[in-house]
Amino acid sequence: MDKLDNQIILEALQDRFGATFVVLGEPHGLLTLGVESNQLIAFLEFVKNDPTLRLNYLTDITAVHYPKQEKDFCIVYHLHNMLHNVRLRLKVLVSGPTPTVPTATVLWNGANWMERETYDYFGVIFDGHPDLRRILNMDELEVFPMRKEYPLEDPNRVDKKDFYFGR
Repeated sequence: MDKLDNQIILEALQDRFGATFVVLGEPHGLLTLGVESNQLIAFLEFVKNDPTLRLNYLTDITAVHYPKQEKDFCIVYHLHNMLHNVRLRLKVLVSGPTPTVPTATVLWNGANWMERETYDYFGVIFDGHPDLRRILNMDELEVFPMRKEYPLEDPNRVDKKDFYFGR
C-alpha cells in the first residue's frame, strides 16, 4: 500500500460523500475540511473505519467563537492516522445562542471529556452526550468564558488608564 497522503484522503472522501464537504485549505500540510453537522457522524465514522484512511485517533475536539460571522461557532475535530503520521482537521460551522452538534462519543469514548470541556468553555451542546456537564468551571457559572461576548477588561477601572503607564 502507498503512503497515505492528503490526495488519497480527498479521493476517498469524494468517492464516498461527493460534494457534501468543502476543502478549506492545507495549512502546513494539514488537510482542513468543512462538513455540515448533519453529516458529521457519518463522516467521522467513515474516516475512522475505512481500511485505507484509518484516521482512528481522535486527538482533540475544540471550538472557536466568531461573533461577527453568520455561523458564529466553529467546532473543530483533529484526527490522526498513527501508522502513516497523517492528520486531518474537520470543521463544523453552527450558529445560535445554543450551538448544537451530534456527539462523537458514539465512536470514541475519549470524546466524552473533550466534548465536556468544549461545552464548559463555549456552551456547545453535543446532542446525545451521555453526561454533558461542566468539567473545569464551577457548576454555578452562568456564562461560557471563551465566548467573545464580553469586553476583555472593565472599561470603568481607573487603574487601567493609559496615562498611568506613560502612554
